[in-house]
Amino acid sequence: MSIPRTPEYLGKKLEAREVKMTMLSLLSYSLSILGSTAIAAAVPQGLAGIANSGPHGFSEILYAFASATGNNGSSFAGLSTNTVFYNMVLAAAMAMGRFIYVIPLLAVAGSLAQKKRIAPSAGSVPTHSPQFVGLLVGGVLIMGGLVYFPAVSLGPVTKQVAMNRGIHYPAP
Repeated sequence: MSIPRTPEYLGKKLEAREVKMTMLSLLSYSLSILGSTAIAAAVPQGLAGIANSGPHGFSEILYAFASATGNNGSSFAGLSTNTVFYNMVLAAAMAMGRFIYVIPLLAVAGSLAQKKRIAPSAGSVPTHSPQFVGLLVGGVLIMGGLVYFPAVSLGPVTKQVAMNRGIHYPAP
């Protein structure tokens, strides 16, 4: 029988609740970008704003929501975002990117603040160890790949493959 290993931070165990709240925070950020992009790519009001057809138009929408969620606010030159639809949906994405993801992180901070410091045990994984760093980097890369690769493959990758084959999409 193996002893489950739990990471520690500042002498406090990071348990299932903290990990779940952290994942909820990370997933809310992705949901804001990908969910808003899906809505804009599916409704006529969202499609009316793109200036390029095909994969480039999808990339315009995806970039606008990634930028709004990340608090940058830039977009490709071809997307007309000065419409009621885009103003409302981009504002919602921006609010989610600034505020919604913080709520689970505040729950983690509150949970850690209530815990008492304990001495490391045999089952502890210190957060400064190469094992923890490797698991963290691997988790981030895997999650990022699984979340964003399908969307990127629908936009820029598809456009590049089409251009390599001599296919060009006409303006709408």
